Amino acid sequence: MRPDNDLDLSFAIEDRQPARVPVAAPARVRLPLRVGARTLLTLERRLIRAPLPLERRELLPDLPALPNGADGYLVTGLRADLQLTMQARHAGLQPFVRQRYQRHFASLQDGFDSYFSHFSAKTRSTLKRKLRKLTDRSGGRLDVRSYARPDQVAEFYRHARAVSATTYQERLLGAGLPTGEGALAWMRDLAEKGEMRAWLLFLDGQPISYLFAPAEGDRLIYAFLGYHPAYSELSPGTVLQLEALRELMEEGRFRFFDFTEGDGQHKRQFATGSVDCLDLLLLRPTPVNLAVGHSLTLFDAAVARSKRGLAALGLSKLARAARR
Repeated sequence: MRPDNDLDLSFAIEDRQPARVPVAAPARVRLPLRVGARTLLTLERRLIRAPLPLERRELLPDLPALPNGADGYLVTGLRADLQLTMQARHAGLQPFVRQRYQRHFASLQDGFDSYFSHFSAKTRSTLKRKLRKLTDRSGGRLDVRSYARPDQVAEFYRHARAVSATTYQERLLGAGLPTGEGALAWMRDLAEKGEMRAWLLFLDGQPISYLFAPAEGDRLIYAFLGYHPAYSELSPGTVLQLEALRELMEEGRFRFFDFTEGDGQHKRQFATGSVDCLDLLLLRPTPVNLAVGHSLTLFDAAVARSKRGLAALGLSKLARAARR
């Protein structure tokens, strides 16, 4: 698919001015040692998290002072070409790159027909086949329900939590839809400010997939997507994502859909553009912090070497099956 030329993401280094970014107070952050979807061990540090949005004015973050008791920062979604500048600004901290990836996004400005036409012929055929298969299974009409108002949040949350409890994201990664009254209150607050969109896909009256996307300005954020594994052959997550993008393009309220940090086939498939990004740990150089940082780096390097070796031997599929 073509790059999104309407989103200004290229500019000279001297024009990159620091900007405040939304950051949380220091908290215990889990840093997993992971092979595929399986977490073997989790290390923890007390970090300030700084997730960076895509917009130009906020690409170079002005981080708050590191308070006593905090081990460092975890900056996610940092433009790869800003890494050295970021490290120089915090020269007293030890940098560790957690992951490098293409940060994907989808433009919502050109209308769905134009968006869909940018897929390859093969991809368009595959998506149409998946839509048709689920539509036929639904009796000729997809049951996709959208949620945006405060009075709709409780219904969405109840059904989405039921689906999330069945997903591998929650069972293996601890990354399902948040639980508890705090999560529900957060969603309701976003809805009251007009800063969220959510969708559910139903089959035979039962929810089988959900998508929740909070908003920041004219950008919607890919936060939580899940589907019931019993219906995986119907590709419910793919169908729901496509229908949500269709609705957003018809609505015209948002400029783009930000798939945030991390890579994946789902994000690549629906994106209209991407930016080279990385997640950067900046740690106080204490013995424990250095041991944690180097352990993460060595483990990730070993996993990467193993993947390359298995790929060279043609054993990648066998390894993926073993990890599951």
